[in-house]
Parts: sequence; structure tokens; C-alpha cells
Amino acid sequence: MAQPRIGQKVIVDVPSTTANIGPGFDCLGAALDLTNKFTIRRIEGNGERFELIIEGTEGSHLRGGPENLFYRAAQRVWKAAGLEPVGLEARVNLAVPPARGLGSSATAIVAGLVGANALMGSPLAKEKLLELAIDIEGHPDNVVPSLLGGLCMTAKAASERWRVVRCEWDSSIKAVVAIPSIRLSTSEARRVMPKSIPHGDAVLNLGAMTLLLQGLRTGNGDLIADGMHDRLHEPYRWRLIKGGLDVKKAALDAGALGCAISGAGPSILALCKESQGRKVSQAMISSWESIGISSRAPLLNLQTLGSQWKEAANE
Repeated sequence: MAQPRIGQKVIVDVPSTTANIGPGFDCLGAALDLTNKFTIRRIEGNGERFELIIEGTEGSHLRGGPENLFYRAAQRVWKAAGLEPVGLEARVNLAVPPARGLGSSATAIVAGLVGANALMGSPLAKEKLLELAIDIEGHPDNVVPSLLGGLCMTAKAASERWRVVRCEWDSSIKAVVAIPSIRLSTSEARRVMPKSIPHGDAVLNLGAMTLLLQGLRTGNGDLIADGMHDRLHEPYRWRLIKGGLDVKKAALDAGALGCAISGAGPSILALCKESQGRKVSQAMISSWESIGISSRAPLLNLQTLGSQWKEAANE
């Protein structure tokens, strides 16, 4: 374990995520094969210097500096390992748009943790990185699948430990994610939620979760359709997404098995069989287009590898 040399670089690929997935509020999330690539380089300077370079059509509002989310995550690694912070540069090929409900902030957190750890010779185990990621994000549903890949159910046990269960996802089930040009911050989406909910709503979500997980495991469309329902957050958030309920209806009419807000929104997730993917995608795009909102709706697979890093040629 040693401080990296000036110019030393690593490349970290971090997948996007779709969280909640209907009834799984703040505990269920899946990694998707839409990826942010971070090229991280040690530069001159101490723990106050972080340079951010964004490559892509989104993210022009993002800034470097010591308060950047990526760099704050990197600092947590150094603190946990007992090392002095160093100056970093991160060049980001941004495929996951910010403020769309696809875990963009989670990719920054995970990349900062994994990249800083890799530059230092990986002093921290993946379990420690997972603990740090959840602590920084405040909830596990995005950062866990972003780090580990796959469909992940995360819960805090009676022992106060975070427990992660990797759930099965049948390969016949695909995800169409309609990503609009409009943005919605997670903080705004959380503000509209009530501080308490009726017992009946909680019971409905528990039952729906059981059906959804079994449907995803087996590829049973009927179970997925009955399981993709939520009473904890979606009733309060749909009104924040202009045209959102019409997009959901268009997806279901086009053959989607189920439809839900992706994360905090405004992106909308539709689960379907691959044969229906193109039709569902076009229906969702057309629905938003009818009210003047541009969008794209890629057909995505479950990403099972999680975050990956490799060394790059040093300067």
C-alpha cells in the first residue's frame, strides 16, 4: 500500500442502476448495461485539488473541487486506509445522465471509492467499499448494484449489518428505460413523500415484492405484472413527472409486463419480453413526444459484473 505516482491512472467502468423497481422502495435495485467510464489520474496537489472533465452531452453543470461527490468518496477511502489525500483528475465519459433516476450520483460515489482504492493498491476490501458507499449515499438501492452488479435486495439486519441478497433475473426479461430531457432531483422527489403511510399500503408492497421477485426469477409475466405496483412512493411522485402516467399507459398498451418510476424519476422503467421491446420503446417515446418532451428509450440488459477497474498507461 503506497501513495500513487504522479500521472498514475486507472479506468473504472460503473453501470447505471434502476432502483425501487415498483414495490422495492430504497432496498431493491438492478444494474443495467448503460455505463459511465471514469479515467482517474493522480495529479500534483494535496487533498484540496480535484479536476473534473466531462465528455458527453450531459453534465456541463458538474464541477470539480474538494466538495465534488466523486472526490468526497475518494477521501473516505484515504481516511479509512489511514493515508494522506492526493490530487486527482477524473475524465468521465458520461452515458448515465444526471437527475434522471438512473443512479448517476451512485456511479460517482462508486467510481470515487473503487478508483481511489485501486490507485492505492486496493487496501480496502469490497465489503468495506460497500459499507462506505451506503453511508455516503444514505440508502443502498443504487450503490449496491452499481458496485456489485445484478439485481440486489439490501436490508439492514437486526445486528445493524447491511445484508445483500443477489436475486435471480431471468434472461427473457428486458428493461426499457424511457429517459426524458426533463430533470428531477432526488431531494425534490423525496420532499413530496409523506412521513407515515397506512398499514394497508405497507402490506400491499410486501405482497407485491414477493410476486415481483418470483416473476423476475422465473420469467413469469403474470407475476411481474401483479408485482410491479407500489403504494409507498409512486402515488406521490407521478405528479412531478410531466406526462408520466400517459407514458406508463403507452408502455403497458404496447405489451410491457409492468411499468414503474425508475429511482426517483423522471425516467420510467418498463419490463418486457425482448420481442416486445422495440414496440414498448417507441410507444413511450411517442407519448412524451406528443406533449413536446424529447426522450430516448434504450432496451437494456441486466449488468451482472458490477463496477470494474483496470490500470491504464501512466503519464
